[in-house]
Amino acid sequence: MVGVLANGPGPFVLLRADMDALPVRESTGLSYASADTSASGEPVMHACGHDVHVVCLLGAVALLARARDEWSGTLVAVFQPAEETADGAHAMLDDGLASLVGRVDVAMAQHVLPLPAGTVSTRVGPTLAAADSLRIVVHGRGAHGSMPQAAVDPVVLAAMIVVRLQTVVAREVAPGDTAVLTVGSIQAGTKSNVIPDQAVVLLNVRTYDERTRSSVLDAIERIVRAECVASGSPRDPEVQVFDRYPLTDNDADVTDRVAAAFTAHFGERGGVLAQQSASEDFSDIPVGLGVPYTYWGIGGIDPETYRVADEAGRVAQDIPVNHSATFAPVIQPTLDTGTEALVVAALAWLGRA
Repeated sequence: MVGVLANGPGPFVLLRADMDALPVRESTGLSYASADTSASGEPVMHACGHDVHVVCLLGAVALLARARDEWSGTLVAVFQPAEETADGAHAMLDDGLASLVGRVDVAMAQHVLPLPAGTVSTRVGPTLAAADSLRIVVHGRGAHGSMPQAAVDPVVLAAMIVVRLQTVVAREVAPGDTAVLTVGSIQAGTKSNVIPDQAVVLLNVRTYDERTRSSVLDAIERIVRAECVASGSPRDPEVQVFDRYPLTDNDADVTDRVAAAFTAHFGERGGVLAQQSASEDFSDIPVGLGVPYTYWGIGGIDPETYRVADEAGRVAQDIPVNHSATFAPVIQPTLDTGTEALVVAALAWLGRA
């Protein structure tokens, strides 16, 4: 969904909010907790704060629409679906977003994070990681569990691959670079005394530059194929890359301009955002439109709750993070801060001198 608010001559500013949910059963205990299920019967929850993003952008548009004397130009409000499946931004571009919105000078977006509510944080350069998910199928030769000599065991093969993959970051990525490699699932077999014909390994990679990204992905495929050869696998492995997220690499000039506006408006509540290992597909939109962009974080955790956890050195243990069944940004000051941040950022281009 796209809304265009034209208000005379001036820059074209695009603000984007993502809107979708996750297959998580909410356990926040809140009166407004999600109780819905998807068409497939899975539970669904706004476990990443996308409902916050949508409300903030709606509020920002409403405020700017009521204050036309304070700015000039065109505001483009993009409500993007399917960020969680990494294809929503591309789908909007494929559906003709560029022809719909016309010229755009700058694109911006924000995300609620497990930081103190009321704070706003920016960062120049690589901010959110690029992400790649892989589905690897390795093939063996099934047999009775009592006759392993007749089998090529894909379970053992998959286990060796998982162990060897731990060396990719430890031994193939330079200490000054950053990469995360997580094996999230191994699926094989149906019964304790049956050696299956295949095993499926699902894994995820996070990186901050294309050189490291390519190096890690190449290393994964090299290790998988080598272990298959070492195990005498009867067929080549199948390696499928899916859910690919781009690097979010904030433009320096745009970010500095937004950061200055945030400092003027928020004072000490504005700060520098630490590099995040989460991923987003927002940057596909400005890259597709050929415009510079920036992406910032707003806090969503009750400040006192965060302070107590921080002083005890237990933020990681006591503060729910995005995608958790207990992730629940406090309504205020989160919504006011997110709405103000979008308005302030937009006015950094649209405001009358």
